[in-house]
Amino acid sequence: MSVTPDTVVLWEWGFVRLNATIVFTWLVMALLVGGSWLVTRRFTPARRISRGQNLLEVIVLAIRDQIRGVGVDEPDRYVPFVGTLFLFVAVANSLAVVPGYQAPTGSLSTTTALALTVFVAVPAYGIRQQGLAAYLRQYARPTVIMLPFNIIGEFSRTLALAVRLFGNVMSATLIGAVLLGLAPLFFPVLLQLFGLLTGLIQAYIFAILAIVYIASGMRVQETTGRRERAAADRSAEQGA
Repeated sequence: MSVTPDTVVLWEWGFVRLNATIVFTWLVMALLVGGSWLVTRRFTPARRISRGQNLLEVIVLAIRDQIRGVGVDEPDRYVPFVGTLFLFVAVANSLAVVPGYQAPTGSLSTTTALALTVFVAVPAYGIRQQGLAAYLRQYARPTVIMLPFNIIGEFSRTLALAVRLFGNVMSATLIGAVLLGLAPLFFPVLLQLFGLLTGLIQAYIFAILAIVYIASGMRVQETTGRRERAAADRSAEQGA
């Protein structure tokens, strides 16, 4: 049993390799795109809606409520990004119940790519709201001495996000292999249910951490802006 889908080479020609990580990643993306198209092609505001539309609306509303629960204003702005992360990880992990399938999230390259999207999204949202200069100034808070530490913190946070998801999926695979070796007639069903549950939990944790990182950056900028405005008001009062 392979620990990571990177080691399963399905096709090779010269130095070009097509492994299970690439194949199953594109399979998950195709399922998400195809499912979204099937559900949204007949969207209607009527009272009677299809089951697919009802399920999609429930998912979107749940994601919006979770984002609002973190304390982020205007959650609709972040629903497409966070929702895509959640659905990709959830579907990728849930398909592990299909025989022969290996979750691409069991590859460090996949989890690193997902973490890098969060790494890019955090400054992208911050710059969009506050501007480039205001966002970059936060790395020198409270003093310039903290600049390298704040930058290292950004990279270490991204690394931790990638390794956490990879480690959890890989450990679940290893535990499953051990239990199947001990009792192959009893544990398979339990393992399938356990894998489905843990896969959904990992998707939830990854999406929540993504919005928490975005929200923390926004709060730093908003706090800094309030302090600067308060200082300016005090200076104006003293000058008057």
